[in-house]
This record gives sequence, C-alpha cells and structure tokens, in this order.
Amino acid sequence: MKRAYVDANVILRLVTGDPPEMADAAETMFRLVDDGDLQLLIEPVVIAEAVWVLSSFYGFSPSEIAPTLRTFLAGEGIIGDDKDALLEALQLYEDRNVDFVDALLAVRMTKEGVREVYSFDKHFDRIEGIRRLSPGA
Repeated sequence: MKRAYVDANVILRLVTGDPPEMADAAETMFRLVDDGDLQLLIEPVVIAEAVWVLSSFYGFSPSEIAPTLRTFLAGEGIIGDDKDALLEALQLYEDRNVDFVDALLAVRMTKEGVREVYSFDKHFDRIEGIRRLSPGA
C-alpha cells in the first residue's frame, strides 16, 4: 500500500469543492484512500491550517468545520500520531468556542499533566481544567 503525506490544500478542495477541477482531483485521490490503496499521513499543523482557512477565508463556523474534519480524520486510511488529540481538539473547538490551536494545546497539556499556560488569550478561560496565567503578573 502506498503512503504519503497530505497537505491542507487538498483537504480544503475536498471540503469546499473549490475550484471544481482541484476538488475532482482530490475526490479521486480520496477514493484510493477509501478503497484501501492509499494511506495519508496527517500532521496537526495541516489540520490547524485547514481550520484557519475554512473559518477565515470561507467563513465556515466551528459547527460546520469540526464535524467535517472529524469525519475526515476518522477514516481508516488517515494516519497520524496525534489523531486522537486532533479529534478531541476539534470537539473542544466546537463546544467551547475557542481557537483550534488553543484547543489542541489544551488537549496536549492535559495529556502531559500540565494544567497551566501563560497566555494573553482569554479563550483558555473557557476550558475546564486549564488555568491561564497572565505573563508578567
């Protein structure tokens, strides 16, 4: 079976259908994944980029982005070291209305047993079990 990394732009074409010719090519490639002929390796930064583009450029909401990317990540042919953390972060992003990167950081902090983060970003205040510390305070 062939293995390759996938970039955010391919995921974005699949999700948005824009532009159509690239979306068609992405769909063809993802059929190989569905058929078990291709495994795609995914890095957390790729999902973070996809979330950012879908929200900032396409105007998708967290309630549209999170379920779509969770479905994508749940595919058997999608491989990643932090797949569980990504799925959990997408849920937190949707449920707590926090930036995806903050959600991912909170998930990783929890797994590491770290409960405090220095940040000016008040989104962390919405995440149970995480204590935001203000730098310089």
